[in-house]
Amino acid sequence: MRTAVYVLGAVLASSLALAWAEDAAPSDPQIAAIVVAANQVDIDAGKLAERKAHAAAVQAFAKRMVTDHTGVNKAAVGLAHKLHLTPESNPTSESLKQGGVQNLATLRSLRGKAFDKAYIDHEVAYHQAVLDAMDKVLIPSAKNAQLKALLVKVRPAFVDHLHHAKMIQSSLAGQM
Repeated sequence: MRTAVYVLGAVLASSLALAWAEDAAPSDPQIAAIVVAANQVDIDAGKLAERKAHAAAVQAFAKRMVTDHTGVNKAAVGLAHKLHLTPESNPTSESLKQGGVQNLATLRSLRGKAFDKAYIDHEVAYHQAVLDAMDKVLIPSAKNAQLKALLVKVRPAFVDHLHHAKMIQSSLAGQM
């Protein structure tokens, strides 16, 4: 179970690390697709958690993820439109989408405290992987100054999400 929870974060980190290692940094259109896919994965998981979470803190966190990541996606899509930049599907964005589908399937099979734990464990791993990807690949690779500025601007929210998820993770561990 624990392995399944961390799969999506590992997919993101390994896909981006491989591209970086091969000196094949993603292009701005590819970065846009990665950003949209990463946010959509968290929106979809958050919507499920809003309905299925057992603990009020987990439900509130899920609602915040839906709101915040929807806002980031709107900003990213709006900027891409303004720049006439069409997000370009790539192995990382496709891996994120596939991992999101797998995560939802896993979460749908769980109930109660087991659901809460799996959802929050995934959120911790996923936000850490996204931050690593932003710092090591996405921000350094962005060529367009406005795209880079958007990534830099939203980064603190991802840090806050990670800290919040870790707090909930600790409180859930005390209840198990």
